[in-house]
Amino acid sequence: MFRRREPVPFAFLAEAEKYRSNVEPPPRERVDRGQLMVRTLVGLTVVGGLVGSLLFGLPALSEQTAPQHTQHSEASDPR
Repeated sequence: MFRRREPVPFAFLAEAEKYRSNVEPPPRERVDRGQLMVRTLVGLTVVGGLVGSLLFGLPALSEQTAPQHTQHSEASDPR
């Protein structure tokens, strides 16, 4: 049912661990002032939206949602 496979030599893995390249990745580009301002404004907008939705959503999540004053219809008053 299962065929027996030949053993695979893994000597190339041991050699790969020893090998280190002398090629360095290119240096990261500096972010200019305009890109930094855009990233800051986007971040503040996202944080402001989350805080605003939390502030508007908390009253709806409170347990005191039952009205304290119930309206009474004049149609149900006896004459």
